[in-house]
Amino acid sequence: MIRIFGELSLCLAVFFALAQSLAPLWGCWRNNPFAIACARPAAWGQFVFVVLAYALLTTAFITNDFSIGYVAANSHATLPFMYRATAVWGAHEGSILLWIVILSLWTTIFSIQAKDTPHSNFKPLVLAILGVVSIFFLGFLLLTSNPFVAAQSWQSAQDLNPLLQDPGFIIHPPMLYMGYVGFSTAFAITIASLLCGTLDRDWIRTARQYAIAAWCFLTFGIMLGSWWAYRVLGWGGFWFWDPVENASLLPWLAGTALIHVLSLVEKRGTAKNWAALLAIICFSLSLLGTFLVRSGVLISAHTFASDPSRGVFLLLLLAALLTGAIAIYLWRMPASPAQPVIFPLLSRETSLLVNSALLMIAMATILLGTIYPLIIDALHLGSVSVGAPYFNLVMLPLLFMMMIAMGVGVLGRWQGQSWREWWLPARKNASISLICAVALVWYFTSQLLLVPVACLTLSFWVILSILPALRTQPGMSLAHLGFAVLVIGIILSSTLNQEREVRIRPGNAERIGPYQFFFIDTTGIDGGNYRGIRAEFEVLKNTRHVTNLYPEKRIYTVRDMVMTKVDIHPGIFRDLYIALGEPLDSDYWSVRIYYKPFIRWIWFGGILMMIGGICAITTRRKQHEQA
Repeated sequence: MIRIFGELSLCLAVFFALAQSLAPLWGCWRNNPFAIACARPAAWGQFVFVVLAYALLTTAFITNDFSIGYVAANSHATLPFMYRATAVWGAHEGSILLWIVILSLWTTIFSIQAKDTPHSNFKPLVLAILGVVSIFFLGFLLLTSNPFVAAQSWQSAQDLNPLLQDPGFIIHPPMLYMGYVGFSTAFAITIASLLCGTLDRDWIRTARQYAIAAWCFLTFGIMLGSWWAYRVLGWGGFWFWDPVENASLLPWLAGTALIHVLSLVEKRGTAKNWAALLAIICFSLSLLGTFLVRSGVLISAHTFASDPSRGVFLLLLLAALLTGAIAIYLWRMPASPAQPVIFPLLSRETSLLVNSALLMIAMATILLGTIYPLIIDALHLGSVSVGAPYFNLVMLPLLFMMMIAMGVGVLGRWQGQSWREWWLPARKNASISLICAVALVWYFTSQLLLVPVACLTLSFWVILSILPALRTQPGMSLAHLGFAVLVIGIILSSTLNQEREVRIRPGNAERIGPYQFFFIDTTGIDGGNYRGIRAEFEVLKNTRHVTNLYPEKRIYTVRDMVMTKVDIHPGIFRDLYIALGEPLDSDYWSVRIYYKPFIRWIWFGGILMMIGGICAITTRRKQHEQA
């Protein structure tokens, strides 16, 4: 019965999505107020049945209903309850259903929050455009990825992928999808404004609000993904420039550029065409990320599908939406002024435009490195691998330029100022930053390393420049402060990181940095759906006990899959990280030990950025309410 009602709910959701999109579009064309009024109740109806389908699938997982093929392929009776409840999005079909649920949630939020404007079709048009996106994804779900298909007679419960049996999995995908899908609202708002010919202050305020909200969720989702990779994959890193990781970074970079340009449009009334184009690009990159993760064209620990035929549907969806959006943009975009607006060099306007351009160059660079191997492979021109060396090499100069523009913009004023007015505070901040950076690098490494000194100098410069604005502009200040802290974490953790792979047996010890790791013993463990070995290490610093670490080697019995469960002793200024490798002869084990200074600052910086975005939304809303 769950399977039947689940498919029925999805079919009814398609019906309401059709009503949500076609009725208001026809009503706007024929000037029929009754058809236009269908948009909001149809959106609510779609939301009800999409959530019902999701609830039914979740119930099937919780109750171990293995008559449904998707449940049998991704769950087991021995799977812990919290993972059964969240295994819904553990594979392709459920992740697409979650995508649709979140799209419907954003649509419902907009339908409630947006004000009804007399003699304006703006709100129904936004709901209609979101309904069109829903139709495509509901069609994709029902035609190629139905999660309610009955299990085959030979199919037995297979358990959830052990890589996903981690607390990070519970919150990472929903937060990432809230960011991905949230840009669809800014996209729909922009397209509707173009169709109405009203790229005005209401468009700026509404689009900016939803763009920042989506950006906050995407920032949090990316940070959670980095934290999950650090804890689960066992290699001690936080970012591997994996194609799927890059797929989430692309809309984040474009979204950051969009937010900056919308600030410029709101303040100065210029660059409207650039802002509208960025809104389209953001959502297109979100769809591209969905295609890369779920098409099967990539092999990664993060991908959800291995069937490339499904990718054709997603590629057609991306092409159709992008073609339609660009056509509307070219048809309805405002005419450019006869005399181009030129801003002073040392102004906040110039800084915002330069930073948006640099962000889009960074996005294009990462996009090229991500899809170039796919293009070469599709054309049968051989096999090419583009990895971390390429991305690190090309992104470092862009990072330098972005932080310089950031520091200039923070100290700059709207409409500019003289060189002397800008240089006096900039010189003081730059001098202090350079001295602190040199001292810090010399203290930790006893040498002067150019790249760390340069990056730390720019980070400290941004921090010192932003501190005076914390009281007047808390949102903007916290976001930029968080980015500087993130860069500090990346530079220091990469520069000071120490790691060793050792051959060790119980009773022996290894030293890394100022710490000694004593291998005490190993014991057998038996979990609900796994068995394994747990090692115990005592960590000392100058004969003082610090902690005990318990890395594990697990075998998940249903899938017969071996997993390394690392153990980490976290700290504000360093992490101690240990991963148990393979057993060797004579009671020896292969063990990887990491000493990772300042790595937590990366995620702390990301959280500050997200808090800054939230402050920007709430502060701006209060200002508009007072106005």
